[in-house]
Amino acid sequence: MRLVSLLITFWFTTTLSLAQSGKWTELFNGKDLKNWAVKITGHPLNDNFGNTFRVENGNMVVRYDQYNAFDEQYGHIFYNKPFSAYLLVMEYRFVGEQAKGGPGWATRNSGAMLHGQDPKTMGLKQDFPISLEMQLLGGDGQHERHTGNLCTPGTNVVRDGKLFTPHCIDSNSKTYAGDQWVHAEALVLGDSLIRHIVEGDTVMVYSKPQIGGGNVIHHDPAVKKDGQPLSEGYISLQSESHPVEFRTVSLYDLSSYMRKPKELNAVLKQLQTRKDHVGR
Repeated sequence: MRLVSLLITFWFTTTLSLAQSGKWTELFNGKDLKNWAVKITGHPLNDNFGNTFRVENGNMVVRYDQYNAFDEQYGHIFYNKPFSAYLLVMEYRFVGEQAKGGPGWATRNSGAMLHGQDPKTMGLKQDFPISLEMQLLGGDGQHERHTGNLCTPGTNVVRDGKLFTPHCIDSNSKTYAGDQWVHAEALVLGDSLIRHIVEGDTVMVYSKPQIGGGNVIHHDPAVKKDGQPLSEGYISLQSESHPVEFRTVSLYDLSSYMRKPKELNAVLKQLQTRKDHVGR
């Protein structure tokens, strides 16, 4: 936990820059879905049913205009390589109306899946990848709806020194209603510390992610090795029945610093204090 104690005081701004050249990767290039793979429930890998995931006006968007009904066809678009330690930076917004047949809880609901399983190992009818979900919620104009929450399909984490086994827990973020763009970040440090950050505020902290629990169906039992620490995995973005757009999906790779706490601290401090915007 020495690493956690070294990092616990760090807070992140919403405007970041190249702390060191060559470390940032634009996961989404603003032009196409190159380096991404699609897995939708009930469909084989890379069957982008209904053109669910597409690029419009320079944004990665999720649409349902070619669906007759949503019919629990939950989808995820995966970046094509795993990561272990990184800062993920996203800008997202919810737009339009929910797809016909979408569940009530999925209104203005999406997410970024962290430390996820390889999409090649997902079952045909599997609903969600075994992963840690940074849940992204939009306000409906009437109710308080936090974003940057934590949900745990097939996983558990440690919070406040205890194993946390419920499926979802709200963050302490503000509510962001309407079609406004929201800046969200996930600081992921292997199997030690994970932070969810929304508009510069840390809204969720947990540690020791591991496989376990339920809330994922039709998975391969050989993949779900309960108790196994999650030190790396794939990043994916969700389609859960409400149209959503992402205009930035960037990643700063921190893996080379994980055995160098002092250098890691210095890089995180630099990320905190630099004021130039990261992204396209």
